Amino acid sequence: MSEFVICIDNESNPASLIVGKVYRLLSDAEAEAHDLIRILDEDKSEPDGYLYPASMFVPIDLPEVAKQALTAAEV
Repeated sequence: MSEFVICIDNESNPASLIVGKVYRLLSDAEAEAHDLIRILDEDKSEPDGYLYPASMFVPIDLPEVAKQALTAAEV
């Protein structure tokens, strides 16, 4: 799976997710087994991220320079 996803549906979480925004995907095999993904969302209070239905996101491939910029912005 991709390292990043883009939000396509925030209807159930408009305060935590922005449609069209790229989010970093965190590895969580147990969550994936239940069709969930773990991401770092707008609420930065939880460093382990939050679980959301995978259907709310689409995996995307980014150029390396974009990955570096997004990862650096999280610090």
